[in-house]
Amino acid sequence: MNIDLPLILTIIVGLSGAIWLLDALFFARQRSERLSRLQRQHPNWSKHGSADEKLFTHAAIQEASEPLVVEYAKSFFPVLAFVLVLRSFLYEPFQIPSSSMVPTLQVGDYILVNKFNYGLRLPVTRTKVWSMGSPDRGDVMVFYPPHANKQYYIKRVIGIPGDRIQYRNKRLSVNGVDVPREWLAEIPGTRRIQVGLEEPRSERSHLFQVDQMRPARDFSVVVRPGHYFMMGDNRDNSSDSRVWGQVPERDIVGEAVAIWMHWESLFSIPSFDRAGALH
Repeated sequence: MNIDLPLILTIIVGLSGAIWLLDALFFARQRSERLSRLQRQHPNWSKHGSADEKLFTHAAIQEASEPLVVEYAKSFFPVLAFVLVLRSFLYEPFQIPSSSMVPTLQVGDYILVNKFNYGLRLPVTRTKVWSMGSPDRGDVMVFYPPHANKQYYIKRVIGIPGDRIQYRNKRLSVNGVDVPREWLAEIPGTRRIQVGLEEPRSERSHLFQVDQMRPARDFSVVVRPGHYFMMGDNRDNSSDSRVWGQVPERDIVGEAVAIWMHWESLFSIPSFDRAGALH
């Protein structure tokens, strides 16, 4: 079951803010007037231990106290509104649930997703309200896939609008040019899993791995306008655009920019050894 946290958070913030505003506009003044009337009725209300103080305190609780729902709304609204703004427009934490991005990202990595690099979007509706940058080849991007539109996915941008992407014999090419790569190692004890270094852009490279015992799943495709072609770095163990198609621009969540913690399970000890910027 996928929980739509942005929707839930938006509803709670909206309700708590509305309760606070309605109380401030219509009910807080009435309570203040009742309190002033009780103070006039009990002139010695501020004198400790007096009969007026006891009568005033009891009457104030009964007639002029702030409702519990308003108290909670005023307490929660600023905190939840801050969290909503932070998650919606600045940074959002994200946990890696699968091995599709190995060796770049491991299961249990916690990453930070930059929510403004690709433009600011409203929560829930995903409407872009301010255009900034756009995804580039090699970016690690979080998005909603076409087949599971309520669940975050994370893959690497392989093709941008207009690109012709080809994959032949586990070799990637973009617009007819092979993406430079260098094999680094073959993992011992595996079915010939090889780790390499790929350079989709001259100023940036990233790790990837293939399993030579699995078929290559060759393909050729042109990226449609307003769409992006995504692939996992674990090329032979990733459900990505080769399976469920290209990602429309409206379904972008943000750019994954850093690992801040690794925590495999509830009963393991969190580690910060992998903390650092993503490539």
